[in-house]
Order: sequence, then C-alpha cells, then structure tokens
Amino acid sequence: MNFLNGITLLLVYQLVGEVTVRLLSLPIPGPVLGMVMLFLTLMIRGASPEPLENASSALLSHLSLLFVPAGVGMMSHFGRIADEWLPITLALFLSTIITMVATAGIMQVTSRWFARPENAGGQRDE
Repeated sequence: MNFLNGITLLLVYQLVGEVTVRLLSLPIPGPVLGMVMLFLTLMIRGASPEPLENASSALLSHLSLLFVPAGVGMMSHFGRIADEWLPITLALFLSTIITMVATAGIMQVTSRWFARPENAGGQRDE
C-alpha cells in the first residue's frame, strides 16, 4: 500500500501539472510543471514522505525498462534515421556540448552564491 500511495502522489502532481498547462496554455509539458510543483512542495515541507521515497526508488531501480518503448520507436523509424544521420548526429553532439557548458556555468554561479568565505572579517588563521 505504501508504494501505491507514492505512485498516486506522483500521478496526481502530473495530472495537476497537465491540467494547469492546458488551462493556462503554457508552452511547457504538463508533467514537467507537475514535477516542479512536487519539488516546491517538498522544499516547503523540508522532507519527502516515505511512500514517495519508496515509489521513486522503485521507479529508479527499473528505469532501464522505461527506455524499451523509445528503442522500439527508433527501430520502427530506422530508415529515416539512416537517411538523416548527419543532422541527427550534429544535433545530438551540439546539444550535448551546449548542455555541458550551460551546466558548468550554472554550477560555477551557484557555487559562488553558496560559498562561504573561510576567514570572515579579514582575520587570518595562524
């Protein structure tokens, strides 16, 4: 029952996100908005409920199974992928590089925000 409660909570947040996106005509996927809402809720609460932890751990442990439909979809469009391999490869390569650069930049900025000076007040440790 614990797992079922966690999955239900995840699906409710996904549903709320989807309904919100459709009502407000937002240009983001509903499940993404739902997960942002869940994240904000967990940040406000300061802790994750045990059913949610159990459900998310179970989903993560079987994450590889969630890629099977994507792999099947790729095989059904293999001819098109073979015809357009160069633009696909360039898009994947460039998006990976851009993502890595953006992530590194964001990490540097946020680490500066949260970094505490070792010697506050200009005093030296001797």
